[in-house]
Amino acid sequence: MDPAPDLTAAARAWIAGDPDPATRTELADILMSGDVAALHDRVGETLRFGTAGIRGEVGAGSNRMNRATVIRATRGLADHLIAAGRAAGTVVVGFDGRLDSRRFAADTVGVLTAAGIPVRFFSNVTPTPLVAFTAKRFGASAAVVVTASHNPPRDNGYKVYDANGAQIVPPVDTEIARFIDRVGPAVRVARDEHALDGEGVIGPDAEDAYVEAVLAFRGPFVVPETLDIVYTPLHGVGGRPAMRLLAAAGHDRVTAVPEQFEPDGRFPTMAFPNPEEPGALDLAVSLAADTGADLVAANDPDADRLAVCVPDGNGWRRLTGNEIGVLLGDYVLERTAGEARLVVSSIVSTPMIGAVAAHHGARWEATLTGFKWICSAALDLEQQGLQFVYGFEEALGYTVGPVVRDKDGMSAAVWFADLASQAKAAGESLLDRLARLYVRDGLWVSEPRSVGRPGPDGLGEIASAMDRLRTATPDHLGGMAVTGVIDFRDDAGTRPRWLPASPLVAFDLAGGSRVLVRPSGTEPKLKIYSDVRSGVAAATEVPAVAAAARDVAAAAAADLVCFLGLGD
Repeated sequence: MDPAPDLTAAARAWIAGDPDPATRTELADILMSGDVAALHDRVGETLRFGTAGIRGEVGAGSNRMNRATVIRATRGLADHLIAAGRAAGTVVVGFDGRLDSRRFAADTVGVLTAAGIPVRFFSNVTPTPLVAFTAKRFGASAAVVVTASHNPPRDNGYKVYDANGAQIVPPVDTEIARFIDRVGPAVRVARDEHALDGEGVIGPDAEDAYVEAVLAFRGPFVVPETLDIVYTPLHGVGGRPAMRLLAAAGHDRVTAVPEQFEPDGRFPTMAFPNPEEPGALDLAVSLAADTGADLVAANDPDADRLAVCVPDGNGWRRLTGNEIGVLLGDYVLERTAGEARLVVSSIVSTPMIGAVAAHHGARWEATLTGFKWICSAALDLEQQGLQFVYGFEEALGYTVGPVVRDKDGMSAAVWFADLASQAKAAGESLLDRLARLYVRDGLWVSEPRSVGRPGPDGLGEIASAMDRLRTATPDHLGGMAVTGVIDFRDDAGTRPRWLPASPLVAFDLAGGSRVLVRPSGTEPKLKIYSDVRSGVAAATEVPAVAAAARDVAAAAAADLVCFLGLGD
């Protein structure tokens, strides 16, 4: 007797609808093995399309990234464009260096072409920011990038941009998802098998235009001091474009990490190609130490994020995303002018950027997490006459100016190199400059904490904890009085569209500090973000003041955990 008849039926249906013989065989072997757990993992769920598109492990089945998944997603996108009256507009398609990305991109182009939608596509691996820039430059109806960014090597993804050149936001994602759900088996979806052999290839002028646009917004600038930079694209696609951009900006003493320079979807020197992960930048730092470099810069595999390491007197220190964010934001505002300048950051990024913006007479707005919301705010407020000059999120995402309506690790590297060069010319380290900002604008310490509740009741316990905050809130956290509470689950209609309803509660605390709390979207965990502000009278006080602030941040999180009855 079949122990899992529904799973067996789902697997057989998926095999029958899969156009790829390799994944058909892969799932058939699992079916024959009788491994119910493995079968459930492959066909018990379906990868869902959302604002980030689709991302997941590559393999056979409805719960994996594969050709069938990509073909059905693309047909759904095509049907969305047709229904919206935008099928006559061009769709731009690009892909990263992961092992299946070129094949997935070919299927994307083939399905769109067969649907009668004009397509322009990159014929070689391309950084995500360059695809986003090109879509904006062409006035495309949409764009698709096949990428899993900094995910593990086993993953791949499918990212969609809207007609405004920014990532899609609700309700567009749900509209596309509904069309995908109506698509039949992938094997029946029409696609042009020779689409990549025809017209539509995007030539080298796309990168030329990108470099020109980045340098145009940067404006006339002479690098004040030669900088020795070690750069790594972490086996991704940013290597040559980023090196070219840096050289065009006057930073021509850049040494690449040779083991990580060529695109390689196997990521052979690291298990997890995320520059935030411990050890990810070890090869770059070692090379910098050996060559006496001034700066280490790294892009993640699709080149939309920037990581930085700087000398600290006792070796090298990797700056946090918030530290890079305030340093870069202050520098961009120093280099630009006007009362209508706009800075936008995600709500979980340091509030210090607001103080930096205020110092320079710029407006600051906070959005929900994700560059889709940062760019939505920028686009809306530009319509009101504001000039968007800078956006950032603490997870190493930055964009300078309106050149790319998404995070861009390559242009951010240029601006950060400019900053480092200026600091070197002034005889100031970047850590000295950061300390100077703390004295001027206040020091914020940002400390995240996760509280897990294992077991089958874990998700329910987390949900109950969040529900408690609807009826009761703490008076003090970390010894600081709670001065205000915003429950983002409520009153979304009174907020701008970049702050929609979300399971997030913010506590404003005396002295400008705050605590945010939200449930994890994927695990039975509560995420707490404590941002504690302290005044600093002199740069020499920074280490002691920061240590004390970290203790207060930890105490604030502990108090909230206790209040919610989640003591661990």
